[in-house]
Amino acid sequence: MKTREEALKYGLSFPDTYRDAPFHDQNWQLVRYSGNKKAFLWTYEKDEFINLNVKVDPERAFFWRDIYKAVIPGYHQNKEHWNTIILDGSIPDEDIRRMIAESYDLISDCPTKRIYEAVKKIPYGCVATYSQVAEVAGDRKMARAVGNALHRNPDPDTIPCFRVVNAKGELAGEFAFGGAGAQAKLLKAEGIEVVDGKVDLARFQWRG
Repeated sequence: MKTREEALKYGLSFPDTYRDAPFHDQNWQLVRYSGNKKAFLWTYEKDEFINLNVKVDPERAFFWRDIYKAVIPGYHQNKEHWNTIILDGSIPDEDIRRMIAESYDLISDCPTKRIYEAVKKIPYGCVATYSQVAEVAGDRKMARAVGNALHRNPDPDTIPCFRVVNAKGELAGEFAFGGAGAQAKLLKAEGIEVVDGKVDLARFQWRG
């Protein structure tokens, strides 16, 4: 990801977002969450590169800065709560998207964070259905939102989305992280039997 349009397109792919240019200066293009009109993605050109300002959890601010030289304290914003991403080609697209997604989650009042917290509760060696996760997150009717949130999982190492299956116990055909077959491999590593792309819910479903 090197261009402003790529960054804006990704930012606008999140629910209830819109583009804004509040300063009457086309160099500053923002993406806001319509629920509270707060910006979670700022884009501008500086020193011949497109820069992105993203909201960050203070505990993760230095995590990203330590990994990438092109991630620095937020330009013209609170240095504790904002990072600047310089699109110089040195940061993998996956991590740029992850930082933007984290910013969206911090700014928005959407259920995404509740969904992630619900998934974290699924015990080792168990699976849960999309509707079950939705119920734990506060609304059983948002099962589709669970799928969307897990597809954007910003931290698969701590949010075990591979433990989520459909109402029949079937695995995702193309697992979002790792490709086809990866979900079955991760489940089997936890002792969960997978037969013909399906888990026996009677044996392995989380009863929490």
